[in-house]
Amino acid sequence: MGAGGMITKLVALVVVIMVVVLDGTKAMSLCNVTEDGFTACKPSVTPPNPEAPSPECCEAVAGADLKCLCSYKNSFMLPSLGIDPDLALALPAKCNVPSPPQC
Repeated sequence: MGAGGMITKLVALVVVIMVVVLDGTKAMSLCNVTEDGFTACKPSVTPPNPEAPSPECCEAVAGADLKCLCSYKNSFMLPSLGIDPDLALALPAKCNVPSPPQC
C-alpha cells in the first residue's frame, strides 16, 4: 500500500472517530453535508433500487463541498455508512449540479 492510500485510510478513520465522538451532539457534518442532508439522500444512494433524489437531497448536494466528497470515492467511509459511492457520485448530475472535473 502506498503512502497516499495509507493517508486516505487514516483520514477516513479520523472522520469515523469524529462522527462517533460527535454522535451524542447530533452535529454530524461531512464536506458541508449535514446529517439531515445525508438522511435526505440516503434513498438515492442505497442499492439495489435507489430512488430519484428529492428536492431536499438536491439542496444538500448543491451546498456540499463536492471536491471533498470526491476524496471519499475510493474510501471505506461511504460504504460503511451504507452509501454506494457510484450512486453518490451520480447525484450531482441528477440534481443538475456541476461536478468537479477530477471526480
